[in-house]
Amino acid sequence: MENEAKKPLELYIHVPFCVKKCDYCDFLSGPAGKERQREYFQALEREIAAVPDFSEREIATVFIGGGTPSVPDPSLVGEMLDQIRNKFFVAPDAEITIEANPGTLYKEKLQIYLEHGINRLSLGLQSPQNRELKILGRIHTWEEFQESFFMARDAGFSNINIDLMSAIPEQTYADWEKNLRTVAGLSPEHISAYSLIIEEGTPFGERKLKLPDEDTEYRMYENTAGILAEYGFHQYEISNYAKGGRECRHNKGYWQRIDYLGLGLGASSLLDHMRFSNTADMKEYIGNSAFPDKIRQNMESLTEADEMAEFMFLGLRMTEGVSMEAFAEYFGKNMENVYGEILKKHLEIGMLEQKGDRIYLSRKGIHVSNGVMADFLL
Repeated sequence: MENEAKKPLELYIHVPFCVKKCDYCDFLSGPAGKERQREYFQALEREIAAVPDFSEREIATVFIGGGTPSVPDPSLVGEMLDQIRNKFFVAPDAEITIEANPGTLYKEKLQIYLEHGINRLSLGLQSPQNRELKILGRIHTWEEFQESFFMARDAGFSNINIDLMSAIPEQTYADWEKNLRTVAGLSPEHISAYSLIIEEGTPFGERKLKLPDEDTEYRMYENTAGILAEYGFHQYEISNYAKGGRECRHNKGYWQRIDYLGLGLGASSLLDHMRFSNTADMKEYIGNSAFPDKIRQNMESLTEADEMAEFMFLGLRMTEGVSMEAFAEYFGKNMENVYGEILKKHLEIGMLEQKGDRIYLSRKGIHVSNGVMADFLL
């Protein structure tokens, strides 16, 4: 019974390696040789050993992201997960996800992942059209993706997410609909559908791209939920669609502001009303990972106003929205007393809707969600 009282904690582990950086990517990642990868996992091991064991917490989810965490030798990932199990109290039903790219998986690797408790695979497809994959600078083909997907199924993975990207240069609405139907037809448990964002400092940021116009992009987004619903997916968050009960628990934790600890290069944390992140400098991380205080930066103690704003704008990312009762319980204040004017304004102009205790973005509101959410920053 004692575990019932344990507060959940999520773990995020950053593995910054990939085969080749994609042309749109501004994540903390890049190619590296085997020696550097091993050195990095040793540093990660030192960081894990040095952080508290959070004995009063239960690890509810673990997410291994990147980069492409499926690039390094799977034994490095396996050993790290063993260390995590020895160090923390990991819930028996914890969701443990690893991100993987097509072409980096083989049978034994998938077997090692399963043996070490990884039970969810997130595959970075982006597009089932080789023409679009080339435009994005991806190094895999649709055929390689299918091979990886069916190999994962055969190995025993019963919880798979597929990432898809819309508003790719030269993409038409018909292309996007075809992509959605092709991927939904594979029947994964989860689909993340993001719109391409052009980031400064990436090859895409330097180029003149022929992007779909605003109306097309609007239609692409607006019709995604309806198309995927035909295949049994429901939209539970702005960019995420799942079969019944297969929502990503780790990501839901972020939106519901469950505490999380980030391990590895540049990883962010939210712990006991504090936000901070690890250094993004590899040399510094490898040199000082045994001393977590030395690698932590951007320490920010959250005020009540910060936390209330986060409760609103993170919670509104989910289609179920935010609960007025949960707000009152957490902050000891009524949501209307704090945000009355803002709620009134957005309910009146139809950006927000209310059903019973819950306030959520309308279909119209989802399209301008950033504008609506910005209003909650008091």
